[in-house]
Amino acid sequence: MMRSLVVRVFTSVVGIADRLIGWHRLPRPLGLLALLGIRIQMRAQNLHDVPAPTLVAPCTDVQERPRDLTVRTPDGSYNDLDHPSMGKSGTPFGRNVPLDRTHRTDESSLFTPNPRTVSLELLTRDRFVPATTLNLLAAAWLQFTIHDWFSHNPNQKDNPWAVPLSADDPWHEHPMSVERTREHPSRRYDPGTTPVHMNSETHWWDASQIYGSTKAFQMLVRAGTGGKLRSGPDGALPFDPLAVEQLVDVAQDWWIGLALMYTVFMREHNAICDRLHAEYPTWTDDALFERARLINAALLAKIHTVEWTTAILDHPTLQAAMHTNWWGIASERVTKLFGRISDSEVISGIPGSHTDHFGVPYAITEEFVSVYRMHPLIPDDYSLRAAADDALIEACTFPDVAGRRTHEVLQRIAMTDLLYSFGTSHPGAITLHNYPRSLQKYVRPNGTTFDLASVDILRDRERGVPRYNEFRRLIHLTPAKTFEQLTDDPVWREELRRVYENDIESVDLMIGMYAEKPPKGFGFSDTAFRIFVLMASRRLNSDRFYTTDYTPRVYTQVGLDWIANNDMATVLLRHYPALRPAFANVTNAFAPWTKATPF
Repeated sequence: MMRSLVVRVFTSVVGIADRLIGWHRLPRPLGLLALLGIRIQMRAQNLHDVPAPTLVAPCTDVQERPRDLTVRTPDGSYNDLDHPSMGKSGTPFGRNVPLDRTHRTDESSLFTPNPRTVSLELLTRDRFVPATTLNLLAAAWLQFTIHDWFSHNPNQKDNPWAVPLSADDPWHEHPMSVERTREHPSRRYDPGTTPVHMNSETHWWDASQIYGSTKAFQMLVRAGTGGKLRSGPDGALPFDPLAVEQLVDVAQDWWIGLALMYTVFMREHNAICDRLHAEYPTWTDDALFERARLINAALLAKIHTVEWTTAILDHPTLQAAMHTNWWGIASERVTKLFGRISDSEVISGIPGSHTDHFGVPYAITEEFVSVYRMHPLIPDDYSLRAAADDALIEACTFPDVAGRRTHEVLQRIAMTDLLYSFGTSHPGAITLHNYPRSLQKYVRPNGTTFDLASVDILRDRERGVPRYNEFRRLIHLTPAKTFEQLTDDPVWREELRRVYENDIESVDLMIGMYAEKPPKGFGFSDTAFRIFVLMASRRLNSDRFYTTDYTPRVYTQVGLDWIANNDMATVLLRHYPALRPAFANVTNAFAPWTKATPF
């Protein structure tokens, strides 16, 4: 009780300081304490379970099968051995806000204001605004990792949403047809109810974008020898995902950025297999594959935690916080020299600490999906250049490097040049009026055309995600009382006021986050960051393969050393050593690279 009182007082003081000053304006030690307090409060108040027992048939086999003690299953089951269904594919998304605040609205509210109007008037890219502290690999990386974390596919084919359009709208058909998000069979779309949608990927941070969430997908990508994944000449993808039925979920968003990430980390898996085979020459194909998967997945999680995050959120307090998440305040150097010196995640980091679900079964949340809507990162125009001398190979647009043309680009331009081109180009800034025009009329490989910006707005409303002000209240932030408080851009203020008919409470979550001025150095809003504070660590805390089973017995010491001693730069240079000059004076592989000197 005393400890509980101390924690309550601590979080209350932190909350007051955060509201009055802002955690990001505090000196670094106080800022770190503030982030700790924010995370404690959100763990207590912003984790909500969608009651799964009535929706999902639980696993009946709860015995500890020896194989599942040390390897990941394809569908994510048996990560929690006491609750084998937790986090497996086909289980519901959780929530970061109370269920009674996730109720649906009727169809008139669903289309108010019209999502297409929001897209055209608030999101359309007037001119490309670059995020100059990042390179384009940061955008490709995010989409690559999102394919691991969640997917609502397949959508419901019948009875689509019909988005009404004005008579002068340039859209090719009226109204705009948008497939509904598929719900659990026990539910139907009724206003006033909490929507329940299923994650078709595993909820775990297990590299399922590479290895799949089904046994069939896994067998498709495996080579069948040496634990390796299939690869083509020079380690390239051995097939075009658009031509493989089992890869339909990957293929519908396929573009050159995803192709680069898949190729690099499928090659990394095979390199890990070679290292394991050298150390354990008698291991079978399965043994090598399973251990390499564990190691590769953990390396991805580490890169995201200490490199990608610190690149897109370039703030000294956040830099320290993310390194503490992985290494603890004891530091990377101490952990590498002596291992864990404490059971505390704060002192020695989350990897190797105790598994903790914080009283709520683990699941990716609908709100987590919403705050990761960052499509402005994608440019419309691309300059593909040679790594040797920065000479222009070709200039192209997004449709030229996406969908069915992706494989053609890979066949005619070397991976080294493609990676160099991404490393020396900028993604877009995540703001209003910077949404890719290419995605506002995007033709998917199956021939369907849609406005992704309109769909983004519609999805949050359809899935019961609160609008901006209500969302901020529920995550312990002060709502905007006026449009002047929402943005300091006078043109945006008037546009927002017009589109939302002077009703600040009706501003959509994504629009509010794009309009909001982020903390210094941040690539996205503080509102989105609050969910990140909670879920970034939770995805590690709840996974036994990052906590109690992050040990030499499960990973091997070779595997743990591989994770500890590698980063995005070493991965890229292992497979594409000709990129080394581009890393001159570069400390983070997601920051802009050094351009080659023309001959």
